[in-house]
Amino acid sequence: MYVGRFVVVAPTVGAYRVSSRSFPNRQAIDRDGTITIGPTADAPATDNPYISYNAVQVTDRGVVLGNGSHVDPIAEKLALGYPARDALAEPLLALDFEKDDYDTPRVAGIVGVDADDPSTTADGPGAVIGTVRRDALLVEEVTEPTLVATYEKDSPETVSFAGSDAAAAAREAYEMSFEHAVCAAGVGVDAAGVGAGVDLAIHNG
Repeated sequence: MYVGRFVVVAPTVGAYRVSSRSFPNRQAIDRDGTITIGPTADAPATDNPYISYNAVQVTDRGVVLGNGSHVDPIAEKLALGYPARDALAEPLLALDFEKDDYDTPRVAGIVGVDADDPSTTADGPGAVIGTVRRDALLVEEVTEPTLVATYEKDSPETVSFAGSDAAAAAREAYEMSFEHAVCAAGVGVDAAGVGAGVDLAIHNG
């Protein structure tokens, strides 16, 4: 099954994977705590605005993962003190689904949300996941690994996901049975919260 790009989030672990039929010549790059998706050196030139973007941004209130330019404003709003649910929902609503040939949904999640954030009911770190597609904006708190993808699985659903740290999460996301894996990123947050430690990892196949 081809599901396109997807995120998996849980309270202390998360992953993002690029799956692509049209633009496979891409890689994940760790740029001092921000993971960027961009073309490889041998990628053909393109003016497609959805090819390069920050896919993972770390803030002191949670780690944001997603499939496009909405990641940056979500991280900005989270850092400014917005409740995680609002920080996720407002940029998704403002930017809307991608205006490409497929009306590709935007997907995003936040891992390691502060325990005192009104968006979560967790005693420790929490997680929020969301998507905006042509017919809906969906944002919800999750307490176990949950996936949302741009195609086929475009509503959040729980999944079996054993990765417990950043490296394992990136590798597991990359190796999931969905077709056309390109690269992946993983996030691990200390059980005491983001302030106690965040690890990032990339897996480029």
